[in-house]
Amino acid sequence: MKRSNEATRALSGKQDKKQQILGSALQLFVEQGFYATSTASIARHAGVATGTLFHHFSSKETLMDQLFLAIKTEFADAISASLPKAPATTTELPQRAEMLWQAGLDWALAQPLKLSFFVQYAMSPSVSEAVRQQAMHGILGFISELLEQGINQGVLADLPRELLLEACHSQFLAAARFFCNQPQKATREARDASFRLFWRGVAA
Repeated sequence: MKRSNEATRALSGKQDKKQQILGSALQLFVEQGFYATSTASIARHAGVATGTLFHHFSSKETLMDQLFLAIKTEFADAISASLPKAPATTTELPQRAEMLWQAGLDWALAQPLKLSFFVQYAMSPSVSEAVRQQAMHGILGFISELLEQGINQGVLADLPRELLLEACHSQFLAAARFFCNQPQKATREARDASFRLFWRGVAA
């Protein structure tokens, strides 16, 4: 039992250090940019040895990719929790889209640094294309499914799927950045208006 407890503490300690590194990378990548941030500065900011950083991440590029996926996963978990489990009917689909939108804004307002990371690196070559596709079609795959369902039901415009998905992503980031930069303007009326503006662009 004692050995088991020691192993658990050791594993927990490793995970804590990994999270410290990810947290420091997030802050420095946003404040300084990817190329101006060295692995040594990330390790120093996290309070770990550079060797510890490379134990968890083989390169700065790998660290960036893992950070991108971790934040996308957190975002996906937060917004998907707002949805009922049953498939949406034609009349329910707009309401579900708004649930996702409002849950996304809630997350962004609570996590302004992570939102800044999204805005800064949404289309940056610092994130590999394979990781970007994994995030969009894997982690956030339920959004693609909802869009496909909306098109099939005649609720959403039958536009090229990649273009529609990119429009959703860009419009959300624009609204979220607006409210994070001016949180006093994130009233219920303004948030509702931001969704209506988005919906008019994608509705059939």
